[in-house]
Amino acid sequence: MQEGGYFLAGIGSRRSLRPTRELVTVAVSTLVLILLCALLAPSALTYGALSGSLPFAAILAIVGLGQMLVVQQGGFDLSVPGGVSLAVVIASHYPAGDDALLPTAVALALVCALVAGLVNGVLIGILRLNAIIATIGMNALLYAGVFAVSGGVPRITTQLLASIAGGEIFGIGHSVLFAVALLAVVWFVMKHTVAGRRFEAIGANPLASRAIGLPVKQHQVMAYVLAQVLYCCAGLLIAGITTQPTAFQGDSLLLPSVAVVVLGGTSLLGGRGFPVSTVIAAFFLTLLSQFALSVGLPYSAQTIIQALALGFGIAVYSLRWTALKTLFTSSREVKG
Repeated sequence: MQEGGYFLAGIGSRRSLRPTRELVTVAVSTLVLILLCALLAPSALTYGALSGSLPFAAILAIVGLGQMLVVQQGGFDLSVPGGVSLAVVIASHYPAGDDALLPTAVALALVCALVAGLVNGVLIGILRLNAIIATIGMNALLYAGVFAVSGGVPRITTQLLASIAGGEIFGIGHSVLFAVALLAVVWFVMKHTVAGRRFEAIGANPLASRAIGLPVKQHQVMAYVLAQVLYCCAGLLIAGITTQPTAFQGDSLLLPSVAVVVLGGTSLLGGRGFPVSTVIAAFFLTLLSQFALSVGLPYSAQTIIQALALGFGIAVYSLRWTALKTLFTSSREVKG
């Protein structure tokens, strides 16, 4: 363990402060999209459009951070819809409009998230079940909880939660501030603590990490636990932003959560994660959907757009830019 600690500390001390390729790629893509919106669909950049879409971009960013933690460990979490939806119905149904019961509802939602994440982590990290099968089963159990709490019937959220999640400070939605705060926590822990460096090292090479004595299974379990906590936070925000949230609010977040992780540069095979890039990718995907609606595409095309964005991310990060640059240089030398 001591050698592993020195090894990871050395990695951290040698890290450059230069922007990563992943951050540059997603930032440039977002700027290009903003330019396209300004030229072809300026209505997508109006204050009304942005103030309406940014809260949902923030929610997608939080869910994406949770999915990123799991993907970093070489896993995959299909229990996103159930985790988000259970938090929504607990926060809206348990208080039944009584602000005094909201803290209890939030605590109950967090406990459910911790239990769901722990079960996922044990099944996948310790018992070595297939991640897709285990998380599909967990998603079914979570939706059983959703129907047990709500009966599939929507309910109006409390005024306190609506003011906390749906309020604004200087024109910036509280949900956006929550997303920024969670991003800051995830980024700092991952990039500036020994625990975060160990987490990334384990995701990049579990076999080597196990060989130097790092607790691989425990970190994999923790990834699923923290992911569920983040899904719960997103669900609580949805319950406050949406006046009368349904029992299926999380259904639309599964594919986008994977898309923003891939667009942010995290490999689906596991490894180093990019929290800032993931959050920017959430804004990119939300603005892309807004752009599509502004140019007249039907809302039903959103899934196709998200799938294309996912394919774009996989294609971009699969290209070997160094090899292409070498090939281009060699061809120029031959012509010369």
